[in-house]
Amino acid sequence: MNAIDVASLRKSYGSLTAVDDLSFTVARGETFGLLGPNGAGKTTTIGMIVGALSPDGGSVTVDGESDPTRPALRQRIGVAPQALALYQDLTAEENLRFFGSLYGLSGGRLAERVLWALDFSGLAERRRDRVSAYSGGMQRRLNLVCGLLHDPPVILLDEPTVGVDPQSRNAIFESIEQLKREGRTILYTTHYMEEAERLCDRVAIMDRGKILALDTVEALLRAHGGPERAVSHVTIERGTLEDVFLHLTGRMLRD
Repeated sequence: MNAIDVASLRKSYGSLTAVDDLSFTVARGETFGLLGPNGAGKTTTIGMIVGALSPDGGSVTVDGESDPTRPALRQRIGVAPQALALYQDLTAEENLRFFGSLYGLSGGRLAERVLWALDFSGLAERRRDRVSAYSGGMQRRLNLVCGLLHDPPVILLDEPTVGVDPQSRNAIFESIEQLKREGRTILYTTHYMEEAERLCDRVAIMDRGKILALDTVEALLRAHGGPERAVSHVTIERGTLEDVFLHLTGRMLRD
């Protein structure tokens, strides 16, 4: 059984079709990327998977259940939204305690998970500072661990590195790679080609609500990456993921 099954998913806002007959699966323990520009429908897709948005058609199954609004299922899903979900006037520790309590954590278990989150995000030394004093990268790291406090097996990360400095971005990458080693299932949305190449086992290239191609990075490069080119005297590579994306989106515009 897959961790996530999305079948013929559709969502429109008036005359705008945000998600257009979208289908994909994410295996347990896989890191699956949705790669596309702003407006491709990635965030809308995440919203329907977690039950925050109702689809106009199609279905979503997460961890074997078809109703993502059920509290019992939401306990098994962790979400780091693109829009920061933090209280600026609270400290990092206060934010974590608050969000942990929403997941039903209390007492020693809550204290244990807060300590884990502060260590995992590298924010232990700034735990008592208000979030309003944090850099954008620090807020992104806190936003990530707020969605992991209840130790979920399925994690949805919606462009978690938007607007962060290189140091914080690398720290987020390392955190995600640690989650991968622990066997978590991760759905990762991004418009950065190099992130998908580094983190994802498979990638769905998305634009205008549709999936244009879906495969491993290596297979996408073989199929759509253009002519082979030498990059050193010992290495030959076939284009880049950016070449694939530009080729596929350009073809979609022509069609």
